[in-house]
Amino acid sequence: MAQIAPRWTFSRDAAVVATAAGLLALGLGVPGAAAAAEPRIDLRVLVVDNGDSPVDAITAQLADTGIPYTTVDLNDANRPTVNAAFLSDKVNGKPRARFQGVVLPNEAPFGAGSAEQSALEAYEKTYGIPQVDAYTWAHPEVGLDYSSYSGTLDGQAAAITDAGRAGYFGYLDGPLTFEDNSASVQESYGFVAAPRAGFTSYLDTAVPGGTGRGSLIGEYAHDGRRELVVTFAYNAYQQQFRVLARGIVEWLTQGVHLGQSRNSFSVHVDDVFAPDSRWDTARNCTPGDFTCVGGDGEGTTPIRMTAADAAYAAQWQQSSGLTLDMVYNAGSGEEWKSENGGTDALADRLLADKAKYRWVNHTYTHQYLGCVQDTSTVPWSCAKNANGSTRYMSRADISAEIANNYNWGVTHGLSTDRGELVTGEHSGLRTLPQQPDDNPNLAGALSDNGVRWTGSDNSREPQQRSVGASTLTVPRYPMNVYYNTGTNAEMADEYNWIYASAADGGSGVCENNPTSTCLAQPLDTATGYLSYIVPQEARTALGHAISGDPRPHYAHQSNLAEDRTLYPVLDKVLADYRALFADNTPLENPRQSAIGTELQRRAAWQTAVAKGTVTAYRVGNTVTVTAPNGTRVPVTAPTGTTKQLLLGTTAFGTPYAGRLSAWTTPDAFQSALKLNLP
Repeated sequence: MAQIAPRWTFSRDAAVVATAAGLLALGLGVPGAAAAAEPRIDLRVLVVDNGDSPVDAITAQLADTGIPYTTVDLNDANRPTVNAAFLSDKVNGKPRARFQGVVLPNEAPFGAGSAEQSALEAYEKTYGIPQVDAYTWAHPEVGLDYSSYSGTLDGQAAAITDAGRAGYFGYLDGPLTFEDNSASVQESYGFVAAPRAGFTSYLDTAVPGGTGRGSLIGEYAHDGRRELVVTFAYNAYQQQFRVLARGIVEWLTQGVHLGQSRNSFSVHVDDVFAPDSRWDTARNCTPGDFTCVGGDGEGTTPIRMTAADAAYAAQWQQSSGLTLDMVYNAGSGEEWKSENGGTDALADRLLADKAKYRWVNHTYTHQYLGCVQDTSTVPWSCAKNANGSTRYMSRADISAEIANNYNWGVTHGLSTDRGELVTGEHSGLRTLPQQPDDNPNLAGALSDNGVRWTGSDNSREPQQRSVGASTLTVPRYPMNVYYNTGTNAEMADEYNWIYASAADGGSGVCENNPTSTCLAQPLDTATGYLSYIVPQEARTALGHAISGDPRPHYAHQSNLAEDRTLYPVLDKVLADYRALFADNTPLENPRQSAIGTELQRRAAWQTAVAKGTVTAYRVGNTVTVTAPNGTRVPVTAPTGTTKQLLLGTTAFGTPYAGRLSAWTTPDAFQSALKLNLP
């Protein structure tokens, strides 16, 4: 690697390196000097924002991780001046660096040689503070030759270099490819250039149309400072950024920061034991639905797993390494059994393999738990009482649906957590436009049954919220694998109806919905599901997983039946993830209660940070954090970090992506959390 001016940093094995020359440069003396001479570095990042998407993307990663940051908006005429007083001061006579890292839109947003730029550079040099240039062009002032190539990077393959793997990008394994989702739209633009002296490339690519390789991300060490130079544009949602975001932030913070991020993927399979209605390809609706004119569903064949489907599910779990959450309706299964000769091979097979799954209460018969639905009109409305008030399902009836299903699960030995629930259609919760408020009887019924976590639809309510005093929602991502389809052809047919223009035989909804885009042409129903829908849905689900979003995804038992449409999506998500990430960064698979707890902790942490009630800093090898009593603190630190107890120390955190991380609190009788870095 290139020689770097003396500074505090972490080497590839995360051990702290401090040279005598570096301490002298800081004016701190040589090793052995009094600890009071070392500066305090606050665990907070400075973001200088010009409104462009690369800065917004890094800011989003800081927020998602839980890292406190301060933004200076260059477009705000009343913004603070970035000078020595803004960047540093003294606390109890000790020098304090107010920011552990700096994010800039480019290498010199204040103007080269300007007072603010000079103050920032002096600050970085004095305290050894790293700087990320969110997006800039290739030129000698950032340690690169002029571009060997500049232009679109759509579909371009890039790779982590040996230096990148040895450092903060060591959580990545295989090559990554820049998104190319549309042949008619340029999605990525960048500069590819050869490094000069002092520059170490971490991500490079073959020069398009040329020879050799050039850098896309690398570290430029010069004049006692370090810059992470990014020479391609991006936004927060593009896969290439989502994959690289962790490494950018870990480099920025040198692997010591508040907050943590872990990739996870959990899949709920709703309606287990119950049959699902089938899409009518002739009438383009689902018989039995209020909006399906011309039939009530009588005589149609519902979609329901078979014993063979259940056996396949168990085998798939074992081979894939992903545990499914079976969200079950026992009463619907009992009803099906009574109508089909008193036997149920599906239930027998699932119960024989019950220990292989996680089980979640989905209510006994999947009743609608909100207002009583008046279906005399389309769309339906809430029925009214004589006094004009909304008529709701009663607390007793809701409670019975919850309790009967849970008790059936206990009787049959299912690993059901009493605190977890998903209501049918997420009913009982507010449903716009018909039911703008929760069923007022829902919260009491949830409390009666000890429900702490109830599923909600992330497309309607993306934020966790309270339902009464004892329950929180767990938003779930709906997968675009429809509940009312059992075959690939049915999936493509319904997809065409929703996403094709009226002129192409679709519903035309896509033409009137500003958030939707019509298909260029309808999908071939024989091939469209596997060739078009599966890659698109897998990309969406993978995007959630690699962004550290713990929210579960949900599909339905019908998607494990007949053509088993769900598996191609899941297989691609898992394969793509494992091709990108190293073994030290596994895809975690938490159950609903753990996801709910994670979201609850994140919300409490974000509130504490926003209120300014968190103080965190590093002095030498000691990290100190104070937060409101009872608030769990997320911290990421290098391997070998220990937690200081009142007497002695204990190991800190669990390993992930080459670091240790955890939600933690001060030990008993301590007012602050203290960690000892290696």
